[in-house]
Amino acid sequence: MPTKEVCCPVEVTLKIIGGRWKVLIIHHLLNGTMRFNELQRSLTGITHRTLSRQLREMEMHQLIVRNNFNEIPPRVEYSLSPLGHSLKTILLSMDEWGRKYSAVAK
Repeated sequence: MPTKEVCCPVEVTLKIIGGRWKVLIIHHLLNGTMRFNELQRSLTGITHRTLSRQLREMEMHQLIVRNNFNEIPPRVEYSLSPLGHSLKTILLSMDEWGRKYSAVAK
């Protein structure tokens, strides 16, 4: 089956940050750098494997920066790249919309 070409900018955005976890990861990293276990604890319900996969994909898309400190015990920190930070206004708008919807939907 041939792959579908993306033809809409919204589709591009959803392809990069879509899914259950990526937006939440970005949301947590907006507050600053976090280590893997900190992220996993803050994202209730995410498995180690899923978080690893999501972080790799986000690094591949240049949304996050992985800083490996070649220490023992190993220490790795994740932070948003400038491209990742550019999603802040989108996420804040989504937050505002969600709050308004929750108030109306009660």
